[in-house]
Amino acid sequence: MFELSVIQWIMVIICTIFIGFTKTGLSSLGILVVTILMYIFPAKASVGILLPMLIVGDLFAVTYYRKNVVWSYLLSLLPWVLAGIVAGYFVLDQVNSDQLKPLIGVLVLALIILHFSRERLGERFNQLLPASLWFTALMGILAGFTTMIGNAAGGVMAIYLLVKGLPKQDFVGTGAWFFLFVNVIKIPFYIYLGLITFETITFNLWLIPTILIGAMIGVRVLKLLPQKTFQVLVLGFAAIGAIRLLFG
Repeated sequence: MFELSVIQWIMVIICTIFIGFTKTGLSSLGILVVTILMYIFPAKASVGILLPMLIVGDLFAVTYYRKNVVWSYLLSLLPWVLAGIVAGYFVLDQVNSDQLKPLIGVLVLALIILHFSRERLGERFNQLLPASLWFTALMGILAGFTTMIGNAAGGVMAIYLLVKGLPKQDFVGTGAWFFLFVNVIKIPFYIYLGLITFETITFNLWLIPTILIGAMIGVRVLKLLPQKTFQVLVLGFAAIGAIRLLFG
């Protein structure tokens, strides 16, 4: 078991509640979990600690939102996501923890800038972008890459699904199936890199109850959020987390 101070344990428990909440509520809040865990554990080690906890949240989310999924948006991404995962594997094998944090931060901020630029470039651009092959390819590769190197694809998928104009339940449900798929794919890579071990799995098992508590909170909160507020919060949390990674 990891040797953590009382404050660190409290922070970890808060993170696990947030993990559950992100899976059934605001997905981009997950970038804050990534940043917090990178301050408690070395950046690369935190990646392996976080993945099994994310999968627990994914399983809850796909069960609850199993009817709220747009499969066509996921299937068009898959080949590009797999390419991004492979690229991320080779990067993760080479970079150290200090190099990893700003890399993720830059990627997420770039996507947030893309989203706001999209709104300023006119309605015609908005109509063409979701259907364009280059946009789907870019989002898929970035999603695979960022989820592989730091479990940080929440910001990428937030931009992709917002551009697609999904209602909030379909947004969460489609995202939930996506993350369950990619997170399960990543398991053998993380084991091979030594990021998932018996010790990390034992640590994860103790935290399952708080993840489920967070997931149930997320379900209730999502029902109360207006669509516009939901979109603003998604982008806001993604930006805060990215800035913390970049300058923290």
